[in-house]
Amino acid sequence: MGVRLVLVVLDGLPCRNARRLMGNLEGWVESGEARVWRMRSVLPSTSASCYASLHTGTLPQRHGVFGNEAVRRLDVPDIFSEANRAGLVTAAVAHSFFSELFVRGPFDPVRDLELDEPGAPIRHGRFYTMAGYNRHNYMIPSDADLLALATRLMERNGADYALLHTCTPDSLGHMYGPDGPEMEAALFRLDAQLAPFIRRWRAAGWEVIVTSDHGQSATGHHGGTDPDMRDVALHYFGAAEGPSPDALLSQLQLAPSILQRLGVPLPTSMASPPFLVDAT
Repeated sequence: MGVRLVLVVLDGLPCRNARRLMGNLEGWVESGEARVWRMRSVLPSTSASCYASLHTGTLPQRHGVFGNEAVRRLDVPDIFSEANRAGLVTAAVAHSFFSELFVRGPFDPVRDLELDEPGAPIRHGRFYTMAGYNRHNYMIPSDADLLALATRLMERNGADYALLHTCTPDSLGHMYGPDGPEMEAALFRLDAQLAPFIRRWRAAGWEVIVTSDHGQSATGHHGGTDPDMRDVALHYFGAAEGPSPDALLSQLQLAPSILQRLGVPLPTSMASPPFLVDAT
């Protein structure tokens, strides 16, 4: 019997910004209620490629999503499909790429913005497209609304695994760069909005992982090999044991770690070892 778990993906948040600007997350680390590690993304360090690797534990060279223009239904096992196969309840509030990767594509907003299908890998989903995104209109959904919506799906449906994904850091980074006052103000608010939901989820029995898909360069770019584009923080709230604080995690370790915490057998395609183990 596994635990219930929530994965929060703060898109495009470099490790340095998570560690210096997310005061509530770091406060829980200081108090001993959370642990944090550095995690390195796959290559390319592009959003869709990383979304796929986060949930399949495989490289883009295996799952075939080489960039944001190559989004399609994956043909390798993933967290959602394996959890659903094991009879667990899954939920997600996320960008529409997640629907295309793990449910079906192409994304049809009328059909797919709201999903409640018992047989689907993501059983309960609410997705957003950010259609029309440009330098004059960011099209970023309110993080407070996304957090509330995800929590409603989780509580109403008894989710065993839930994903909450926000594009706020990524979008602000592309517009202004990751190190300016705009990003500092956005992360200050996001950190404050996220904190009470983490407390609520933990009180209800969910373990929580907060991480990102990739980082950003000083100019707001990612996709390449520099550590600032690839390295993100991973904050963990739960009962499992983990590696030493200075360990560098691989993004490929996240999917098998989550499935193991859920009590779901690992598919052979997830070859990287989980970094979380049951406390003895």
